Formats: sequence, C-alpha cells, structure tokens
Amino acid sequence: MTTHSAPRRLRHLVLVLGDQLDLWASAFDGFDPAQDAVWMAEVAEESTHVWSAKPRIALFLAAMRHFAEVLRAAGRTLYYTQLDDPTNTGNLGAELLRTAQTLRPERLVMTAPGDWRVLQAIKTTAAAQGLPLDLRDDRHFYATVRDFAAHARGRKQLRMEYFYRAMRQQHGVLMDGDQPAGGQWNFDADNRESFPKTGPGPVPRPAQFAPDAITREVIVLVQARFADHPGSLDAFAWPVTREQALRALDRFVGERLPQFGRWQDALWPDQPWLWHAHLSAALNLKLLNAREVVQAAEAAWRAGTAPLSSAEGFIRQILGWREYVRGIYWMQMPGYAEHNALGAQAPLPAWFWTGNTDMACLRDALGQTLRHGYAHHIQRLMVIGLYALLHGVQPKQVHQWFLAVYVDAVEWVELPNTLGMSQAADDGLMASKPYIASGKYIQRMSGGSLCAACR
Repeated sequence: MTTHSAPRRLRHLVLVLGDQLDLWASAFDGFDPAQDAVWMAEVAEESTHVWSAKPRIALFLAAMRHFAEVLRAAGRTLYYTQLDDPTNTGNLGAELLRTAQTLRPERLVMTAPGDWRVLQAIKTTAAAQGLPLDLRDDRHFYATVRDFAAHARGRKQLRMEYFYRAMRQQHGVLMDGDQPAGGQWNFDADNRESFPKTGPGPVPRPAQFAPDAITREVIVLVQARFADHPGSLDAFAWPVTREQALRALDRFVGERLPQFGRWQDALWPDQPWLWHAHLSAALNLKLLNAREVVQAAEAAWRAGTAPLSSAEGFIRQILGWREYVRGIYWMQMPGYAEHNALGAQAPLPAWFWTGNTDMACLRDALGQTLRHGYAHHIQRLMVIGLYALLHGVQPKQVHQWFLAVYVDAVEWVELPNTLGMSQAADDGLMASKPYIASGKYIQRMSGGSLCAACR
C-alpha cells in the first residue's frame, strides 16, 4: 500500500473506484486534506468475477494508476493498493476492511457505485465496521436514479424515446425554444445508410495514445498475471488520462462527427473504427463528463461544422440510451440478470472467445473485439447479439461475455443493453420488440462485403 502521511485524525475516508476517476466527483465535495484521505485498490476479483479480457483489465488499471498520480499532485492523502502488492487479498471488501481497521476513519464517503455487486460489498464492509457510509449522487449523469424512478412511476410501459424527449426539454439540449431543433426529435431515417460496394473510402485515423511508462508497467503485469485470459494487448492505445480523453473528444467532433450520423449503422470488414466516437470507455471511467461531450456535439452543429442529423444521432446515444439503461438497471437489480423471457438455454459457443468461425461477419466482429476490446453498436447488437439470440444462447452467459470483453463494459450500462435490448430476455421492459433480422440486413449494411467473404 502506498500513501502520503496520514492525517492525525481521519474524518473521511473517500472511496474511489476504477470507474470514478474524476477529481471533481461528488465524493470530493468538502474534502479537507488536513483530516480526510482517499482510498483506491486494484483487486483481482474485478478481473475474474467474469473472465475479463486483457484490454479491459489493462485500461482500468492504467487509468487508475494515472488518476492516483493526479490525486498525489493535488496533495490528497492516498492509500492505494496495487494488484501485485504481496498483502493484497484480491477482494474489494476485504481490502477496504483491512484499511478501515488500520486507519479507523469516522466515516466512509463515496460517489454511488455503478455496479450493484460492488455497492453490496461496500455496504457489507461498512456495516461490519460500524462505519457510516455517505453515498452521493453521481453528477456525471443528467438524471439521478430517483429522477428515473419518478419518470417510470405510473407508466404501463417504458420507452426510451419519451424519456429522451423529456431529457432534452428539461436540459435544453438541441432545442429551439420549446421545440426540437430542426422541427423533429429523431433523425434516424437519415442515419441508416450502408457503404457502397467500393467501401467506406478514406476514414480519419482514430485518436490513439502510445503507452507511457505507467501503462507499459500495467501491460507487463496483466500479461503475466492474467496470461490465460482472452484478448491481446499488442495494439493497446486507449486514453487513460483526462487530458488524453479530451484530445480524443476534440478529434471526434472535428473529424468524425460530420459523417457519424450517415454511416453509424454501416459495416465493413477489417475496419473497426469507421466514423464512431470511441469515447464510451472514457465516459464510463469518468475521464469525460457526459455534459461536456453533449455540449461539444451540439456546439459543432450550431457552428455549422456538423449536420443536425449527426449531432442528434450522437447525442441520443448519451442523453437518451445511456441515461435510460442506467435507470432500467437500478430499477431492476438485483434480479435483472436472471431474466430469460424466451427460455433460451444453449451454451455460449467456445469460439466467442477466439473468433475462430467460418461466418465472416462474426469472425470480423469477434476478432476486433479480442484485439481492441471494442466493437461498434451494430456489430454488438446486430451481428454478435443477433447470432446469440437466434442460436438461443442462455442470456446470462451472453451478458457475462459482453461484460468481460469490452473496455467500456460496466454492468449498469452493459447488462440492460445485452439482456434487454440484444437478447429480448426481459419480456419487453427495455425495448418494444426484439432486435432481430436475417442475413439480408448484414449484407445490405456491409455493401455485400461481409457476405461475399462467407462460405
């Protein structure tokens, strides 16, 4: 465990999780360096409760270690346990208990976790020590869990579209007075083009960041400690600091957003990045704030550098879907992961972990997932998810796979998207109908390129 000198009297021990890497988080409100301290811990359990892929593990650990440096530079007393600390128990609750017994703080303070399992572990530890636990709202979201519950109260059905419209009105996003910008709420009809047979043409290079000394150390650690886990770290280049995440946001808005809407549902082999933002991991680690991302997209439209259809399609994913699935998650936990409305019981195919299949669209999507920890939403929903749905894979196994392999996967966002939207396992709670199609959809959206390569 590495620290600065501990305060003589520890008033608050502020808990920071691996997806709460924000110096201005609500947990730090009223922080007093003279009597408060911060606690962070890398624990193996967070990489093994599902068989996490190497890119996902490396991203979380590298981002945590960089944020630890930010805290130290800010003069905040930090108790930080690294994964390879010989005294590390490997369990989040046990590590917190060990620290609390040593430091004897008067109170634990944290921004509310995004994962129900983690919240229960922390509550259990706090209760065992007789410590008050001050849980504070996560300001990275526009809506609190209570706000969503109020929206849902009394409704026979929940639909993202109506929630999204209410959020735009409440927060003044893409609004002209009391009317939606452009006279309509939804530009989906403009955002469904497929690439021609000649392909996507020139696509801007994605914002990528060469690993520095801290990240290289993490990569070596992950390759040694989790050698049998899936995935590769050969191409690891994700943003792991706020500064890098802001540069990635600027690059997306300036270079990709103008064409994002038109091509957001299109597919092409060996083209993992296309016109997508690649910002979800930085958002979910809280290196970026949802408001600054939405504001940047809207500002680009108002400045005339991006069409309204692109700005609206992108903003809908953040202000609409991202907020909506979080609300669904907290309304339905802890039992949501057990839903299986269609009675699907087939095991997850072993080749999901290798990408070794004759089906070209799946081979492409799974291969890039294992290389980069990334696939865009159509690959996840209408290629990988669609196959699992048609094959009748047990939805909890599909959920655990998605949670394990993607660098942006945190349970509050992944579980409803996978179990509810992709696998239609929640009996229509999340979406009005199953997202299901034939091979003709993939043929059309890939300009025939993927199907031409299939046996």
